[in-house]
Amino acid sequence: MKWERAASQFANYLRLERGLSANTLKAYLHDLQQLMRWAEPMELGPGHLDTEALRTFLQSQAKAGKTARSQARMRSSLRTFYAFMVEEGVLEQSPMEGIEAPRIGSKLPIYLSIDEVDALLAAVDRSLPSGERDIAMIEMLYACGLRVSELVSLKLGDVFRQDGLVRVVGKGNKERLVPVYPSALTALYRYVDEVRVHTAPVRGFETHIFLNQRGKAISRVWVFRRLQALALKAGITKPMGPHTLRHTFATHLIQHGADIRVIQALLGHESITTTEIYTHLEQQHLRDAVLQFHPRRTQT
Repeated sequence: MKWERAASQFANYLRLERGLSANTLKAYLHDLQQLMRWAEPMELGPGHLDTEALRTFLQSQAKAGKTARSQARMRSSLRTFYAFMVEEGVLEQSPMEGIEAPRIGSKLPIYLSIDEVDALLAAVDRSLPSGERDIAMIEMLYACGLRVSELVSLKLGDVFRQDGLVRVVGKGNKERLVPVYPSALTALYRYVDEVRVHTAPVRGFETHIFLNQRGKAISRVWVFRRLQALALKAGITKPMGPHTLRHTFATHLIQHGADIRVIQALLGHESITTTEIYTHLEQQHLRDAVLQFHPRRTQT
């Protein structure tokens, strides 16, 4: 099987059978293209690479300066590709077996304090029509712990106002129901009823909640840039983006006693290990409390 055909069939497999999101699909195919460009000058097809060849390729990526996280993702992509090749009967065994991923140090997520969340909201100019959209956007990110892709694709029919629930379509088109507090819903419907109603949606975007001035769904890049601009205005010096608010959502719930399994369900994490990073934050929160309030904290 040639590279082009293998890549095309692999893309269909990821899209139709695995149900991967567009962004994950793009990342997997990018990694496969890197391997293709490396192998083609040697006239090696996808079925002709053995374990040593693949290990050499991955080592070349490390020498090229790719981070451990990028290397680990590439290994995951290639493991999935060669598992697909085995499933299709092209190979009897995956040459990726036995190739270990580089170790990735656990990195604690950056999150905002409650005061910083308030400052971010206060930085919005509500005298402008776009201000209500910005407020609703921040409130939904913080209230529901949404990924940016989930925010920009949120539909009017996904919000159950009377029940206080939002249906979120996450990675792999998996749905989850997330409770949302009343003030966030109030902000959302203030935007929908008073601002969005005056924007004519472009065909195909009639049900998207968050629209830009041209009547199309807001983009992921726009959300990043808007949050960064508001953070700068609010005097927040931490790195800022939609995921910062997602981390903030989870961290604040953990700090106020929520169970880690509840956080997993709300965030839409498939594995509890992905969510466990927030337990480190809980431990730090408890340590800070001891150092701040214990009567013998100042004694040495």
